[in-house]
Amino acid sequence: MLTAMVTPFTVDGEVDYVAVRRLAAYLVDEQRNDGLIVNGTTGESPTTSDEEKQRIVSAVLDAVGDRATVVAGAGTNDTRHSVELAKQAARAGAHGLLVVTPYYNKPPQEGLYQHFTAVADATGLPVMLYDIPGRSGVPIKTETLIRLAQHERIVAVKDAKGDLFAASQVMAMTDLAFYSGDDLLNLAWLSLGAAGFVSVVGHVVGAELARMIHLHKNGDVAQALAIHGQVAPVVDGIMLRAGGAIMAKAALSMVGVPAGPVRLPLVDATEKQIAELRACLVAGGVKLTDA
Repeated sequence: MLTAMVTPFTVDGEVDYVAVRRLAAYLVDEQRNDGLIVNGTTGESPTTSDEEKQRIVSAVLDAVGDRATVVAGAGTNDTRHSVELAKQAARAGAHGLLVVTPYYNKPPQEGLYQHFTAVADATGLPVMLYDIPGRSGVPIKTETLIRLAQHERIVAVKDAKGDLFAASQVMAMTDLAFYSGDDLLNLAWLSLGAAGFVSVVGHVVGAELARMIHLHKNGDVAQALAIHGQVAPVVDGIMLRAGGAIMAKAALSMVGVPAGPVRLPLVDATEKQIAELRACLVAGGVKLTDA
């Protein structure tokens, strides 16, 4: 169970490193996360500087690095920049790297292969690929994933492509560990043999998702299905309204772990969205502490 952690900001838009440490501890100690993804899209990585990224990794490691796996986002659409971010994360002490498909420039599959292998060659850290064509514009095709699996440090995939049959083929032909990168499909991924989740709703229902994984892996599919139904309104409220980072921060405020505003070009949730989110969290059994 991993959560793609938001990056807390102060009211004037600076990274709040005290809140970063507090949030990391909350996610591990109260929400039962085995690990955290930092500096990913949910962490608003497009709007944080390289220096901020390094300090965020260091802060999270300081807070929970002795009891959770800390995976640092190092993906950009510039291979040289990604390599430097990977080296920076390794120097900071990260336990692994998350590397997203290069976005906007839409490279061919050979370009993806060379990009991912260049980043994996840059450090000794294990690499989780992030396949999300809805944001990147390009999927990592099955044959490319099979080639990449031959690299000793490319060990996992965060899948937000949603092609369950193609993933089944890759899992059958490689040792890549697949993680659900789409909270709507968490239970479906477990049924195919996924290792776990990289979740956004894990900010507020991480403990329930951790229990779902445990139950399913121990053969209690009926109880796992019950948890899936229980948290469905939370998934609706956070993932299907205004976007993960925006609504995750709004949800954290409601449970008493505020993470501040978002940075432009994102904007904070509206009053209407907050009211809808509140109803979804209540329906999902989340205990709210705000007024």
